[in-house]
Amino acid sequence: MIANKLIDLRRSLLIAVAATATASPASAQSSAEELAKKLANPVAALISVPFQLNYDNDIGPARGGDRWTLNIQPVVPIDLNADWNLISRTILPVVSQNEIFPGAARQNGIGDVVQSLFLSPKKPTAGGWIWGVGPVFLLPTGSDKLLSADKWGLGPTAVLLKQEGPWTFGMLTNHIWSVGGSGARDVSATFLQPFMSYTTPDAWSFTLNTESSYDWERKQWSVPIHGIVSKVTKVGGQLVSVGGGVRYWADSPDGGPHGWGLRFVVTLLFPK
Repeated sequence: MIANKLIDLRRSLLIAVAATATASPASAQSSAEELAKKLANPVAALISVPFQLNYDNDIGPARGGDRWTLNIQPVVPIDLNADWNLISRTILPVVSQNEIFPGAARQNGIGDVVQSLFLSPKKPTAGGWIWGVGPVFLLPTGSDKLLSADKWGLGPTAVLLKQEGPWTFGMLTNHIWSVGGSGARDVSATFLQPFMSYTTPDAWSFTLNTESSYDWERKQWSVPIHGIVSKVTKVGGQLVSVGGGVRYWADSPDGGPHGWGLRFVVTLLFPK
């Protein structure tokens, strides 16, 4: 009797282990896919820290300058209550640029911080739309006069997107006006980021976007278009998204970048 019960227990354990081994890869794959989709959503309830490295050249009137920009972009969701999240999105640029105009030499340091806060409902609308609104702040943290507008800025920001199957598409926008500071020129700039992303079941994402801005003071557009491929994976025990691609300047201000550039992104993920 006891022997039979032990045999039955052993058989049950073996079945459970086999089932776990079979389900685990599919479950892990599904989890990675969901994380990739959350990364495509600017107001997802996911703590992430992207390190976005951009390279541009042909800068300046003589087109002899180049620039490396590492944007450190922590995203932190704050649980307000059962219905609402507050999403904090920070952009801290670390810049190395050379000869952006003749005789400018090289500058290394940090640029101005852009801080956005989005109040966003936890559930999509009945039509499946996800949205967030709030303020955006410009902080004059630049370590060099050629890396800073030297102005405090303030304005509204908003995001609207929809996720259908493997697709994510939407728009993030803001407008910043200067409200103080010692810079010689005022700031009045509109930012427009339409985006579209396709995520595969094995957590590859293919993203197309533009991060366009219009300078109302100088009446100039900046229009870089990005094509990025990324993959959610694990490095050691850390969940990360690794990606890269190209950027093309469809339009830029006088003395701005021209032609093709590069973008590389490593994002640390901290799911709940």
